[in-house]
Amino acid sequence: MTTLYCPELLYGAGGRFRSGVGLLVGEDGEILNAAERSAAHDCEVINLPGKALLPAFVNAHSHSFQRLIRGKAESRTAAGRNFWSWRETMYHAAARLSPEELYDVARMAFLEMALSGTATVGEFHYLHRAPNGYPYDDPNLLSKKVIEAAHSVGLRIVLLRTAYQRSGYEVAPNPGQARFFESTHEFLTNMALLLQEFPAHSDRIRFGVAPHSIRAVPLDELGEIVEWSRGRSLPLHMHVVEQRDEVTACEREYGLSPVALFEREKFLGPDFTAVHAIHISRQEMDQFAASGGSICSCPTTERNLGDGVVAADQLALRGIRIALGSDSQAQIDPLEDARELDYHLRLAQEQRAILDQIGDQELATRLFECATVNGARSLMIPGGNFDVGSPADFFTVDLSDPSIAGNSADGLLPLIVFSLDRSAICDVATCGRLIVRDRVHPDRQEIVSRYQRVWQDVWAQ
Repeated sequence: MTTLYCPELLYGAGGRFRSGVGLLVGEDGEILNAAERSAAHDCEVINLPGKALLPAFVNAHSHSFQRLIRGKAESRTAAGRNFWSWRETMYHAAARLSPEELYDVARMAFLEMALSGTATVGEFHYLHRAPNGYPYDDPNLLSKKVIEAAHSVGLRIVLLRTAYQRSGYEVAPNPGQARFFESTHEFLTNMALLLQEFPAHSDRIRFGVAPHSIRAVPLDELGEIVEWSRGRSLPLHMHVVEQRDEVTACEREYGLSPVALFEREKFLGPDFTAVHAIHISRQEMDQFAASGGSICSCPTTERNLGDGVVAADQLALRGIRIALGSDSQAQIDPLEDARELDYHLRLAQEQRAILDQIGDQELATRLFECATVNGARSLMIPGGNFDVGSPADFFTVDLSDPSIAGNSADGLLPLIVFSLDRSAICDVATCGRLIVRDRVHPDRQEIVSRYQRVWQDVWAQ
């Protein structure tokens, strides 16, 4: 049976809201159209009074297990002064998780995403082996635990299985990375096994290929992985110049910066997403723009780690799509990440509304699309909007919530993008099925309780 979701206001093209219409969803969870309430016949009607209904967020870059280190790396005593020393705290947590504990931690991260209005996660997954560095009998055991965690919470997942082969150019192996390493042959074999085991083109489970970085995957191996991925039309994601040291190391090894190297090797393309891409030049931006690829910014993590500020204005001037991710899970709030794209530029340039000066797209609409449709395109999936045939992924907000009280249909989107508190999010649906209803996820108590036990085991003194 079809279902008509009837909010007070429904998000429409260009960020405009309409009243008197609902979202009509088919039996398979696909969007049929926006229908008048009076047309509701032969379908179930779900009334959502006092609420606005919007496309759900797409989290294009997540390391779910890093939810475990939240608050544990916020001092120089605990985690040093920069990204490279912060990693040791992360390795501590990664080394101590059993498969079941990884499942519990991933569920905690995914629950928080669901409660924030997220329906789809791109999980950049690089925990593959047992803590001692040996493979499990099923080499995809941990991948499957993360998939199972997303399914149990109700999220759609694109598992971006990560290739990781070395600690860096002329860098000794780091014991903290023992769970990450696979040879190219092992990685591609295990990717192929996952594609065989899970149904192709499932709306709820899809896959992508994620060479971790040019420091972790040598060029020859990277070329083989890219060729394999493109032969199967999979999204290709990669960390690119999050830190200045990565540029220096790549130039020492190959004589070129990472982006220039990828352009020469023809790795860039519409299927390629560069995660972070903070320290790239204007010329490299031009090369990237010509390729049609996406950049995934993770502003909350990038400010937490002191990575730097992504030049979103320069990227937007060149028409480069920017998606968003929660990355290290220091905070999970898609709208906070969206507004930070502009706020960080305001601090650096001492002006306001920087991205509003580019093109004819309104600022709030641009930022909202970074958190929705751009993420879907980066992951090469339908979604992030209310196009007919797309999965019915949406969230609702309480129009009387104090954070956005005093609103109208005409000015609602800027109010939501710049002011909405996460507690105002009421309902969340994936493929037309409500996974959060009136701020309640049915498994919340159990998920939190199990996560707390894992946290205590990992961080016991």
